[in-house]
Amino acid sequence: MRMNPSRGEPASQLLARLSEENIAALLTENADEPHAFLIASMLKRKPVPTTHAAERLVRMGLNSALPKLAKADVKMSVRRTFQALRIVVNDEFSALDALLRSLPQCLAPGGRVVMLTFHSGEDRRVKKAFRAGCRTGVYSDVATEVIRSTKEETFANRRASAAKLRWAVRGPI
Repeated sequence: MRMNPSRGEPASQLLARLSEENIAALLTENADEPHAFLIASMLKRKPVPTTHAAERLVRMGLNSALPKLAKADVKMSVRRTFQALRIVVNDEFSALDALLRSLPQCLAPGGRVVMLTFHSGEDRRVKKAFRAGCRTGVYSDVATEVIRSTKEETFANRRASAAKLRWAVRGPI
């Protein structure tokens, strides 16, 4: 899960170190996982040494605890769990926040920036940063609505369905 396996804490150590409540919080905050508390409980029951073990534990645990949950919903919960863990082990939100703070200084007056996000946690950060910049005069204009892929774009590239585009225009200095 780590972008650089020689740096940072592996997900297995992170899961061993965090409390059940903290795991549930990171699943909720980083992935909007509806079964965060149940999954956190499963991940704390026994050590999870590999990503395969984590996938199997979450998939089988959800199937057992929620037998009426659709297979597609179980698969999405597994994906969201991995997304939330990946965000933490790679410190992705800190990198995004640093970019959003320094972005205005990279733009000339009237310069434009476009950001593509692929999940709600990223999108919330970009939206808030752009709106705060607009309120303080850093940006003269920002997207009021998110731009999503069309049906044709999504059909041609299934991954485009998750993409959200936001833009901002640098105000005068």
